[in-house]
Amino acid sequence: MLIRRPQDQDRAAWEDLYAGYAAFYQVTQTAEMRARVWDWIHDPAQEVEAFVAEDDAGRLVGLTHFRPYARPLSASTGGFLDDLFVTPEARGSGAARALIEAVAAEGRARGWTLIRWITAEDNARARALYDKLATATQWKTYDLKL
Repeated sequence: MLIRRPQDQDRAAWEDLYAGYAAFYQVTQTAEMRARVWDWIHDPAQEVEAFVAEDDAGRLVGLTHFRPYARPLSASTGGFLDDLFVTPEARGSGAARALIEAVAAEGRARGWTLIRWITAEDNARARALYDKLATATQWKTYDLKL
């Protein structure tokens, strides 16, 4: 499994992955939305970055989007893993673990103090992996719609 930054030639495969992620969480996503995120991950002025997982046959089978965030209470910087998706046929291949480990390595290199992410409470398969890699927190997440 090769973990790397997405390249221009990956756009169609990345879009398929990201559309699959949106469908998994039953989120309406348009081609324009995917184009915006693609632009973000290729614009150094934007905070969102990405890694993709490429299998031995050269196919993209997973993606993750992440970004730094300030942690004022600890006067430090953490990393937030926004999106993580692996195709159904590649689940169990180690792609998800490799993507998380790549974000963690990036964070260590930048001096981040932790990597944080959220997942759906009913996402048992993903949570089984996450419980091996990280500590579940006591915090409940809220959204205030604007």
